[in-house]
Order: sequence, then C-alpha cells, then structure tokens
Amino acid sequence: MRRQRSWKQYRAIDLAMLAVMLAIFEYIIVRAANWWFPGQPYVVSLAAAMTSIVYMRWGAWGAIHAVEAGAVFCFFSGADRSQYLIYCGGNLLSLAALVMLKKAGKEKVRQTRLGLVFPVLVLCLMQAGRAAVAFALGAESAALPEFFTTDSLSYIFTLVIVWIAGRLDGIYEDQKHYLLRLQEQQEEKGGQL
Repeated sequence: MRRQRSWKQYRAIDLAMLAVMLAIFEYIIVRAANWWFPGQPYVVSLAAAMTSIVYMRWGAWGAIHAVEAGAVFCFFSGADRSQYLIYCGGNLLSLAALVMLKKAGKEKVRQTRLGLVFPVLVLCLMQAGRAAVAFALGAESAALPEFFTTDSLSYIFTLVIVWIAGRLDGIYEDQKHYLLRLQEQQEEKGGQL
C-alpha cells in the first residue's frame, strides 16, 4: 500500500521546490547581467513572475518567495543592509495583489485576461514597495522613479513566464482546485472501465 503525503507535506515540498528554482534562476540572471552587461542601468528579475505563480498556487505563502527574491538579488549583487531592507521589505507590498485574487476568485483570474493583469500588478506593487521603503530610509524623491524604470524589462519576462505557466496544467492554478480536479478526472476514468 502506497503512503500518501498530507496536504501540509505537499505544500511544503512544493514551496521548497519553487524557492530553490527561484534562487537558482535569480542567481543566474544576476551573474549573467554582471558578466555580460556590467554598468547597465536595467535589471531583470523573476521575482514577480515566481511570486505571482506562488500567490496563485498557495495564496499568502508567496510572501516567502517575494522576500527570498529580494534577498537573493541583493546577496549576489553585493548589496548593503539598506538595499536588503528595500528589496525584501518592498517586495512584500505585493501581498496587496491578493485582494484581486480574493475578490475576483482565483479561477476567474486564471482563466481570463486577468491572469496576465495579476502579475503586472504584483510587479508594480513590488516596485512601489521598494520605492516606499527607500523613501522611508531617506532616499531623495527624485531617485524613486528609478525603481520603476530600471526594472521595466521585468514586465516582459514576467508576462511571458506567467503566460507559459498558464498553459501548463496545474502550474498557474490554485493547488486545492488542481488536486480536486485531478481526483475528479481519475474517478471519471475509473467509472468508465
């Protein structure tokens, strides 16, 4: 008899795998940018894409990945303490995007154009959060638009990644809904034999 995993074990494994993937890919992006494009004012990050996927799958648990993305980016960029606060703390403003998932419903967001609006909202909130934390730490107001302009390429990457994830079965989907849907499909197949 096969031992089944509990819901908490499934969630923990899934969150851990997504966290490892985020750390690896964010590391590769930062290293590649420093190697091939040193001194460029633009940055690319998977923070919003991965966090959007985790928010869709697990809700507020995505806050872990939002903070992790900021920490990994800062660590491999050689950031100081204030930059850690700006990126890790600022990324947490993206939790406000969960209101959209709650009000509209995850399935409606996933199956309509809102599925691509949601990650854009997550990225915009992350950038606004970074700017707000930087301002609170004493940054000049003239420097705050740079939090949006230097990360503008991330919008394209975020949209492409979430669009692809939305095409893959169960990736950009609430995991309770996904597992119940799989169980229904298995029961239908079992009844047809």
